[in-house]
Amino acid sequence: MKHLLNLLAAVALLVWGTQLVRTGVLRAFGSHLRQFLAYSLRNRFTAALSGIGVTALLQSSTATSLMTASFVGEGLIRLPAALAVMRGADVGTALMVVLFSFDLSWLSPLFIFIGVVLYLTRQDTMAGRIGRVLIGLGLILLALQLIMGAAEPLLATPAVRALLGSVGADLMTEIILGMVLAVLAYSSLAVVLLISALAASTMISMEVALGLVLGANLGSGVAAVLTTSKSAIEVRQVTVGNLVFKIMGVALMSPCIGLWLRYVQPHLPGPTHGVVLFHLGFNLIMSVVFIGLTHPVARLVARFMPRPPETAATSMRPRHLDRSALATPSLALSCAVREALHQADVVETMMTGMLTVIKTDDLRLARELRRMDDTVDQLYSAIKYYMTKIPREALDEAESRRWTDVISFTINMEQIGDIVERVILDVEDKKIKQGFAFSEAGMADLCTMHARLVDNLRLGMSVFLNGNLQDAKKLIEEKMRFRELEMRAGAAHLDRLSENSVLSMETSSLHIDLISDFKRINSHICSIAYPILDSAGALAPNRLRPTEAADEAKDHV
Repeated sequence: MKHLLNLLAAVALLVWGTQLVRTGVLRAFGSHLRQFLAYSLRNRFTAALSGIGVTALLQSSTATSLMTASFVGEGLIRLPAALAVMRGADVGTALMVVLFSFDLSWLSPLFIFIGVVLYLTRQDTMAGRIGRVLIGLGLILLALQLIMGAAEPLLATPAVRALLGSVGADLMTEIILGMVLAVLAYSSLAVVLLISALAASTMISMEVALGLVLGANLGSGVAAVLTTSKSAIEVRQVTVGNLVFKIMGVALMSPCIGLWLRYVQPHLPGPTHGVVLFHLGFNLIMSVVFIGLTHPVARLVARFMPRPPETAATSMRPRHLDRSALATPSLALSCAVREALHQADVVETMMTGMLTVIKTDDLRLARELRRMDDTVDQLYSAIKYYMTKIPREALDEAESRRWTDVISFTINMEQIGDIVERVILDVEDKKIKQGFAFSEAGMADLCTMHARLVDNLRLGMSVFLNGNLQDAKKLIEEKMRFRELEMRAGAAHLDRLSENSVLSMETSSLHIDLISDFKRINSHICSIAYPILDSAGALAPNRLRPTEAADEAKDHV
């Protein structure tokens, strides 16, 4: 039992090491990797080469698959290009398996020591993130030594030999077992290294090892499909298409195991080389033979997994909250910003429709706009939940401020949506159902205020996106102008009341409420500018004018 626990602990350490490398590389170079990957997608051959490079750094073809799938989900690349990337990603994983198969045990203590020093002393910097990568590499090398040491005592156990002998009786069983191990470990690299270690210690035969290798390759595709099972259809098309290629590859290579054992293995130094080179050969053949099939497979997947027709409901669901970007805080923040702007687009639609309801008494449109407030609330909840998943400890000072800005912006948009919903309810109750109408002058005042309000919202969205200081100052100035506009509209309404205008008297309560609600909406919009001005040092501690502040102080004496 002790030897079995040692083996399981060594395998867990191997998986954890690959996880540390993957997350460390994503946090240190994630944005650059995504830019490099996006730039290299001009044709399927450069896409495959970029897949090799990115996967070699990430130590995981599954991670590359999720990153590429997110590009498709955002509409940046097409499905055939994404599938070409995955052909290279599998080769990248196989090359790293070959590298780790050499005796690099002397590097393990060096990597761990340097990595721990960098991570503990400079944790929130680039050096600290590189230290995390070095720790992962050191743990991978250490885990391989521990696996070899823990496997040897188990060989003497008759029960273990009998169990492994039963597995070797059927190729399909070997493939299924390898697939299950890769899904559980979330890394075909870790599983293939484990298989090579077991084969080197003669714990399993070469025939069993090669069958397990085929299963591990299939399992990496299954793991990606399971990870994206709840993602958009465009994202799932990538992982399913990649799985189709892996199934084709396993079907092609399964009959070749006997040929490998007969003609290739005798010329290799040992079982370890046989396992890792078979794994590399499998993925090279898949890439070379199947690179020309990316378009047919893409069409096949798109046929059986068609995009659902876009409706008003589906167009307003979260679009940009890419879960695979969470390991890279800067990318995750960019995704949250895009989704926050999507939320603002819905709010703008509500505000534009609000004036139409006021003008035309359209009850059907009023109901649709009120339902839109539920969409705004759902987007706010989704963004807030996504933001809490971003590792705050990995954010630098500027990213921390951006994190706060995103939360503040989405809160303001959610509150604007609530105000618009209440405005529409008031219009239904106090105007449409009563059969009242605004005076011509009163409607003109409301239209003027509404037009300024929509313009300010668009300016606020630009300030949030670009952080331009001059636009932020302009938005604050608009707050004062809107206050003057509100005072003129209120005074004009009182003048109409003094003239005993029947229309103005019937809608007086609603008219005053609308002016007040428009002012509140504008206040929420203008508050978008304050974080930008504050970070630039453009805000005074007291926003009152010096003379006003002095007069106020005298009043309190």
